Amino acid sequence: MSEQSALRVFGHHRVDIAGLGIDLPIIGISPELAISLLMVIDMGVRFGEHIGAELAKRAAMLKPDIVVGAATLGIPVAIEVSRHLGLDQYVILQKSPKIHLKDAIVKMVQSVTSSGQQKLLLDRRALPLLQGRRVLVVDDVVATGSSLAATLDLVREAGGEVVGAGVILTEGHAWRAALGKDAGLVIGLGHIPQFRITDSGVQVIPETQAH
Repeated sequence: MSEQSALRVFGHHRVDIAGLGIDLPIIGISPELAISLLMVIDMGVRFGEHIGAELAKRAAMLKPDIVVGAATLGIPVAIEVSRHLGLDQYVILQKSPKIHLKDAIVKMVQSVTSSGQQKLLLDRRALPLLQGRRVLVVDDVVATGSSLAATLDLVREAGGEVVGAGVILTEGHAWRAALGKDAGLVIGLGHIPQFRITDSGVQVIPETQAH
């Protein structure tokens, strides 16, 4: 993926996120493919409040004991959902090898917005927070499903029971095959398609639209 194609913007796509309309920039991530880019860390406090309340409302019936999110874009989601569920503690999976993570449990992931493989690390000191607990996993967007699948694997390896997977947006449908039966755990607030780059701009890829 070239830097030029990664930074190319093809207008905006309007998405409804649980009743809140947002215009997302359409960004080229390869010479042929573009996506609607949600950068939740840039969306502000009110947006965080909205998505936290809406995901918590949909997940409350699952009665989670704790929320798990992945750095970096999953951090504000985990915080806001925990707050609206009335929970105090949450667990964040890291992607950079910090000094205190030398003995971490590790899974490899491939994200649609990142080049190459990344590591997903669970601090072993968080194991007591997950063992035997009902866990709600959260993230910003599920696209390929690789990151979410790795998160679910880590939670289960730590002894947690995954009761749901809340995301702000589902993107396309490739994640369904990647997650298999776990696709039924996904709770989303909205959906975005993917786009094919043409000589005249971009076109929605029909099979990636909402079902």
